[in-house]
Amino acid sequence: MPVTTIIEPFRIKSIEPIRWTTRKQREQRLEAAYYNLFLLPADDVLIDLLTDSGTGAMSTHQWAAIMEGDESYAGSRSFDRFRDSVQNIFGYKHVIPTHQGRAAERILFSVACKKGDVVPNNTHFDTTRANVEFVGAEAVDLVIPEGHQPSLSHPFKGNMDVAALESLIQRVGRERIPLVMLTVTNNSGGGQPVSMENVRQVSAVCKRFGIPLYFDACRFAENAWFIKLREKGYESKTPKQIAQEMFRYGDGCTMSAKKDGMANIGGFLCTNDNLLAQQEKDLLISPRVIHYGGLAGRDLEAIAVGLQEALEEDYLRYRIASTAYLGNHIASQGVPIVQPPGGHAIYLDAAPSCLTFRRSISRRSSGRRALPRRRNPLRRNRHPHVRRRRANGSGTPGHSRRVYTQSHIDYVVEIILEVWKHRASIPGMRLTYEAPFLRHFTAHLEPVPVAVAHRS
Repeated sequence: MPVTTIIEPFRIKSIEPIRWTTRKQREQRLEAAYYNLFLLPADDVLIDLLTDSGTGAMSTHQWAAIMEGDESYAGSRSFDRFRDSVQNIFGYKHVIPTHQGRAAERILFSVACKKGDVVPNNTHFDTTRANVEFVGAEAVDLVIPEGHQPSLSHPFKGNMDVAALESLIQRVGRERIPLVMLTVTNNSGGGQPVSMENVRQVSAVCKRFGIPLYFDACRFAENAWFIKLREKGYESKTPKQIAQEMFRYGDGCTMSAKKDGMANIGGFLCTNDNLLAQQEKDLLISPRVIHYGGLAGRDLEAIAVGLQEALEEDYLRYRIASTAYLGNHIASQGVPIVQPPGGHAIYLDAAPSCLTFRRSISRRSSGRRALPRRRNPLRRNRHPHVRRRRANGSGTPGHSRRVYTQSHIDYVVEIILEVWKHRASIPGMRLTYEAPFLRHFTAHLEPVPVAVAHRS
């Protein structure tokens, strides 16, 4: 008989206590944080699903590698091991370490883009969009039509609309498009994967017009696993082989190693372009040295090991199954989610009929913290060049890697269903303070009476 129970493919060697709070305490903490979960102290959170970025648990092999960290200012052997591990998977000529992914984005777009340029992506992540717009360029999302339909199930809902890409290039002109990006998996699109066929097609368009193709590779291992599961011809390939093939279609990448690098900090920028690489290194070296990019040698060691561990089949099988378990259980009880379940998170679709549910899931959440994400106006930059869109979804539990057990996931399922049952009585939220860029990090909110929220 096949075993269906999901078990963690690891044993727990060290623990960190978490503590309970009462409902009254949670209400007080939320009010003190202006109802913005970014401003809520982590000690007040029982299960923290704010993000999967940098919140994972490192393995014994990573901790052992940390002890080998070479903190030499230049020429560190830790950098050599880091570079070799990155090139083993990604294959790009130049590897530039950064303190995290958004630093890699800032360097790339500062060097490659100028005011008036256009950068297509399947869906830009918020920091990617902010870095594009900071230099005066326009960030354009070109996800396939299925990606705009939360309830629709599609195996590769993160794909870029290839026809729309060609149309955009012809409309604005190739000279205004310094590069095309593909985000794998498509984070802001629901953690949805991109198929290898779509990668090939996008690459072919880029090559025809002479435009470099870059990957936002934060969750490349999860994307490789989805390709193995869902795309014909890849069933017998390893996740590493799939990732290596995928990156051969591109010219470079940005990466937050806090995701599928399985580390708590760090990132990198890769390119095959010698001139661009030198300009990027020049920009990096002004505040940092190119052999460490603001990281300690021990961090480089942890990333070097973590990148390889992220591609292990036992881990990926468990990771994706656990996320799907959460999504399928709440969906079976009527909670609308972005279908099918993504790789790193479950995106709750806050449809117009449950707007109040969208804004304040944490008041009743028994200490659970999640982040409004999908098409949420709070995450949109208030900038003259940004089109404001109506919200159609939110609430993404970012599933930390190797941190929570299956019983934690069962608890999250229970709480989501309880909140869903009482959704009509939960007030919405309105902004009282916002910053011009990335406002969700610092915004202040206040409750809106239920009757008012329903009318709006």
